[in-house]
Amino acid sequence: MRCVIFDLDGTLADTSGDLIAAANACFRALGHGDMLDHAKDAGTALRGGRAMLTLGFERLGGVDDALIDAQYPVLLDAYDKAIDHHTVLYPGAREAVDRLKAADYKVGICTNKPIHLAEKLLKNIEFFDVFDAVVGAGSLPVRKPDPAPYIAAVRESGGSLDRSLLVGDTLTDRATSQAAGVPSLLVTFSPEGQAVSRWSPEALLHHFDDIDEIVADLIG
Repeated sequence: MRCVIFDLDGTLADTSGDLIAAANACFRALGHGDMLDHAKDAGTALRGGRAMLTLGFERLGGVDDALIDAQYPVLLDAYDKAIDHHTVLYPGAREAVDRLKAADYKVGICTNKPIHLAEKLLKNIEFFDVFDAVVGAGSLPVRKPDPAPYIAAVRESGGSLDRSLLVGDTLTDRATSQAAGVPSLLVTFSPEGQAVSRWSPEALLHHFDDIDEIVADLIG
């Protein structure tokens, strides 16, 4: 069965606003004020909580791994409490998934967001039930770019690995697809923009309106 697996943050949804707010909540609690700016730091936000904490502490003059470890669960708790205040789906994402389903593709999500947060966000924005599988950090002992979570997402979706592809937005997604031996389709509307082409994906996606033809060309 043909199968399309999506990354979540920066691919289906712009979650950067809520992620940055959670990181800034940590820095305010430490007495530093807001250390990250949505306009400048969206790309860092979409790389995850530790990346945001690292950037903030760099701006304060030094990175302390122990302090990052201590603040990471604080950040996750803040994010859990305000997970969908600013998050929006990218234009056409919902309709694209619906069209793929109607064309008999299996669809799933493979994300490095903690699985309980991924499921909560998708449910809150009413975008959970359409997916055949959701695999996140904690679903398996490893994370992307290890191919195991991607392979699990394909299998749980009811798809065939040799007729699957990964839609993502980062080098991690590209490396995951290569490790799994499948094509990758990288979006150009996330913070990396056209620069994702430097990772030589099989195709670029400029808008979700175009996904049907590209997926058909890549996996039939």
